[in-house]
Amino acid sequence: METKQTKPFDDRRSLGLSLAILIFVLAVLAIVVPDALSMREPDVVKQGAGVTKVVKLSQYFDGIAGTRGDTDIYVLDSGKPGASALVLGGTHGNEPSGFMAAIVLIENAMPTSGKLYVIPFANASTLTHTDYMEGTPRHFTVETAGGPRRFRYGSRATSPADQWPDPDIYVHASSGQKLSGSETRNLNRAYPGRPDGTFTEKVAYAITSLIRAEKIDITVDLHEASPEYPVVNAIVAHERAMKIASIALLNLEFDDITMGLEPSPVKLRGLSHRELGDATGTLALLMETTNPAQGRLRGVTNEALITQGRDELYVRAQQLGRLFVPFDDKGWPLATRVARHVAGLQAIFAAYSSETPERALVLDAIPAYADLVGQGLGAFLKAP
Repeated sequence: METKQTKPFDDRRSLGLSLAILIFVLAVLAIVVPDALSMREPDVVKQGAGVTKVVKLSQYFDGIAGTRGDTDIYVLDSGKPGASALVLGGTHGNEPSGFMAAIVLIENAMPTSGKLYVIPFANASTLTHTDYMEGTPRHFTVETAGGPRRFRYGSRATSPADQWPDPDIYVHASSGQKLSGSETRNLNRAYPGRPDGTFTEKVAYAITSLIRAEKIDITVDLHEASPEYPVVNAIVAHERAMKIASIALLNLEFDDITMGLEPSPVKLRGLSHRELGDATGTLALLMETTNPAQGRLRGVTNEALITQGRDELYVRAQQLGRLFVPFDDKGWPLATRVARHVAGLQAIFAAYSSETPERALVLDAIPAYADLVGQGLGAFLKAP
């Protein structure tokens, strides 16, 4: 009886298919892994002449030492009496105008009265990964006179590599408020933090400890939001900070910079403008600019959307009355968004100084709004 000998052929075919799959997987990993690991490389921040020292956040809470929560604090001390202020950038890694405005301060500002503390990457973990399902690029580039500088574009939340897993429901520790489980990795839902909490709560606790230890007078948290978000191009202020926020907004209007003013919600807990204002003596504020790369109505998501801020779908949405900010063919470039943050900070500091002239906070050499918009962000960043 004749039989077919097919097994050796089938084995060879299976082996060939397996090798092909293995080669394909290795090729993909060779491309993807280095790109993903590049987000572990810290962005370069150049110290300007006004920086008097750089310290680690763990100086105020050693529970974050040796982790990605231990971020740099740049201190600009005039050596003269005056107010102290803290500027937080990088609370969310996908809101670049916040950390870029902080970097502009670090690389340009010269204090002549008082002391400024700047944390460009408040939750540095958010810049070590992206929201992969959003399809955003991992980096964006700013051209300077001396060449390009590359910065990371990250996620809203702490990396799962630093804090995992998420609970089904996140319970804010001090208030008991319940939120979606993913908010457990949102620094702006973790204040005032706790020393024995999660990674994100420990970072919040360290920032709160800094404010208490240094008796910070003013704290401003820099953010971005999508064009369809109601609280955008606005200042959100704790009730104790409403007076200086109001004065600042009036002065900005004189320079044709329009911002909204929102009171810090009493019932929404964990946010910097609420918890830091309640838990410490600081005047707590938060500023929002417009980032179309965060929105749900956006079109192509690429580096140009982040840096140039133009999107024809948002132009259509504006025509349909779906947005809370004006949106035309000019869009909202990163330079304009940074300029709004920088101008807003100057107005807030000037308002505080006018109310307490004996404790003025004065910063020189900060680029003006019109100069940042007209000359571009790279004109005010140091060469790589």
